[in-house]
Amino acid sequence: MSSTTAEGHEQEGHGGHGHHGPSFLAHHFDTPEQQFESAKLGMWVFLVTEILMFGGLFAAYIFFQGVKPELFIEAHHHLNKIQGGTNTIFLLTSSLTIALAVRSSQLGKRSHATAHLVATLLFACGFLVIKYFEYSHKIHDGLLPGPAFCNPQAVELAADAACKTMSKDSHVFFSLYFMMTGLHGIHVVIGMGLITWVLLRNLKGEFSSEFYTPIEIVGLYWHLVDLIWIYLFPLLYLIT
Repeated sequence: MSSTTAEGHEQEGHGGHGHHGPSFLAHHFDTPEQQFESAKLGMWVFLVTEILMFGGLFAAYIFFQGVKPELFIEAHHHLNKIQGGTNTIFLLTSSLTIALAVRSSQLGKRSHATAHLVATLLFACGFLVIKYFEYSHKIHDGLLPGPAFCNPQAVELAADAACKTMSKDSHVFFSLYFMMTGLHGIHVVIGMGLITWVLLRNLKGEFSSEFYTPIEIVGLYWHLVDLIWIYLFPLLYLIT
């Protein structure tokens, strides 16, 4: 009887709602390794769905560029390659800093992880600032998607608005431009929110060399944001 009772208590503590293991270990996981691998697998599955979503836009771009290649070549000259290149440098560097943040957490260097996370946020802010000026210039020149392209009723056009010298079909390029870069920009904002979340938790001392899963998972997401831009930059800005 006592053996059965002891076994029952052991099962309750291990498989029931009682806490077991480190404080960061959720009750439905047996080990920290299992919790980490499950979180990582879940993030990879999510990233695959993100790739599929952007894949549809890439496919649409390739199709329309194949139909009207000259139009796309003409339209892309109205994108600022310096701004796009600078944003590429910002995102590539931010991928490095967030990787360093993950490594610092693995080594238990909380202050270093904080510094790298802050640096990642600054690079992300720089990306959005440049994108703001880039969008503002497109609006000023009437280079807008769909019916808004060079439409005085939709935007107050300057006398020398670039759209006035372009084919009306150029709206196809700029529709794809705004959809692809706009969706990517939304992901940048979401990524900044997630980085801020792990930064605040890190400042509270919630992470250590034993538990750094949230930082690594957010790092994986941010690498996807960087990877997508690596494809967007040459596709939109460097057409030949």
